[in-house]
Amino acid sequence: MISFSNVYKRYPNGFDALKNIDFTIKLGEMVFITGHSGAGKSTLLRLIAAIERPTIGDIIVNNKNVGMLKRRAIPFLRRNLGMVFQDQKILFDRSVFDNVLLPLQICGFDHRSATGRVRAALDKVGLLNREKAHPITLSGGERQRLCIARAVVNRPSILIADEPTANLDADYTKDIMNMFKSFHQVGVTILIAIPDTRLLGGSQQRILALNHGKLAT
Repeated sequence: MISFSNVYKRYPNGFDALKNIDFTIKLGEMVFITGHSGAGKSTLLRLIAAIERPTIGDIIVNNKNVGMLKRRAIPFLRRNLGMVFQDQKILFDRSVFDNVLLPLQICGFDHRSATGRVRAALDKVGLLNREKAHPITLSGGERQRLCIARAVVNRPSILIADEPTANLDADYTKDIMNMFKSFHQVGVTILIAIPDTRLLGGSQQRILALNHGKLAT
């Protein structure tokens, strides 16, 4: 469960990225966050992952108040989060396999179980036959699939993605969105930031619309 209560986020330069945000997302929901560039979509997702802290208000993720967490507790919060962000953070000096393996190494998985999880994640996104390739050889859509595999390899209960179809053509966009829907169907809570509702293709999922840092009513 994810809950925002009276959340504001002001950056040091005085910019109010989010203002008086209130909403609750239930376990297993799939929610799209829409809004113009600069509306606050990325900030909202970064608050959930404790990459940013709220200026005012409470953010509850899996029964933990994210804004009150001590620094040493944040890695434990993120073990239940899969994150796909716009900058991707792909390691170009490592293979596809090793990019997906990294989160499991950080969590201390043994080699045998980690290998099985990596290959299962790569198979899920259609990259199992590219596990030895390096990211520089992948297309834009394949790199996004790699990011998704890395996000889900730890089998998180919550998956958040910031404009995961940006700069992709229509076919790749459809494939990526179908992947997220498949994760939702097995009970994962999904939050996806998108620039506008046209990417939903008629989907009836819940939408949170941001406009200059405020939730549209």
